[in-house]
Amino acid sequence: MNASAAPAMDELLAGLRAAAEATRIRVLFILSHGEMNVSELTHILQQSQPRVSRHLRLMVEAGLLARHKEGNWVLFRLRDEGLGGALSRAIVDMLPGGEQALAEDLARLEEVRRQRADRAQSYFQENAADWARLRSLHVREEEVEAAMRAMVGTSPVSALIDLGTGTGRMLELFAPAAGQLSGVDQSPAMLAIARANLDRAGLARAQLRQSDIYALPFANDAADLVTLHQVLHYLDDPQRAVVEAARIIRPDGRLLVADFAPHELEELRTDHAHRRLGISAEQMSHWLARAGLRLEAHQVLPPPWLKTRQGLTVSLWLARRTGGTMTGAPRRERKAVKT
Repeated sequence: MNASAAPAMDELLAGLRAAAEATRIRVLFILSHGEMNVSELTHILQQSQPRVSRHLRLMVEAGLLARHKEGNWVLFRLRDEGLGGALSRAIVDMLPGGEQALAEDLARLEEVRRQRADRAQSYFQENAADWARLRSLHVREEEVEAAMRAMVGTSPVSALIDLGTGTGRMLELFAPAAGQLSGVDQSPAMLAIARANLDRAGLARAQLRQSDIYALPFANDAADLVTLHQVLHYLDDPQRAVVEAARIIRPDGRLLVADFAPHELEELRTDHAHRRLGISAEQMSHWLARAGLRLEAHQVLPPPWLKTRQGLTVSLWLARRTGGTMTGAPRRERKAVKT
């Protein structure tokens, strides 16, 4: 064995040793479905927090898992890079499909996800009518919208799909340059407000659908512009949403994302259903790459009153889909609730 191979062999052996325990295999399986914090893992595994924390620490040290601190939460996921990341995914791929313990873990995982979704749904229903005021925490919407229009440019858009459309504002904003207009949201309360706003704006051609952002009711290559405006920080698995958005983008089409930069306003998580305290440029670059999108522009809009009050910086990303057919089998258009 040459000297350069030794570190890789050491990393692989460390990963194998760290994974050689039943609970740790279960942890890998759970985290293959998305990021989790310690309390969620404790509930799913039905074990004490100190024990779960010890398993997580050993697997992070061995390179099987990645650890990310966000406000008061510490989130864990399968590592993406290195031999440890490859080993994590290989172990999950080899797990037997009918294993009872894994099936029970998956059922509790779905319970955690339902609880998250219920909390978010309740929040949106309670705050739908006051959405504009809640957004006053950050840089003025007029400035954000002007920057978004400038990023997209003046070229005509044949089909625009706005994901997590909320009040329908993105459909109004880009309507003058777009032909087909579609908005998707999971909240009936938000869709009712969007419908009223679009009717008021005379946008009868805009279509709204109630649907899951992870399973969009559109065929592959359905749009040449997809927008995600202040959506990803609410999501359980933002990368999954970006990958699904890329699926419906035509070759050479674009994705426009507006979201908060990383911050420490913990009350937005506790009081306003935010799942993530902002999104870093590094995280977004990784998600775009995994989705087969090339970053074209990144702009940062800081709040104007940082010296007197802790504010929220807004980041904008514009990415383009390159190449031909996306990987994976093509999907037919899914049925959705039309409103």
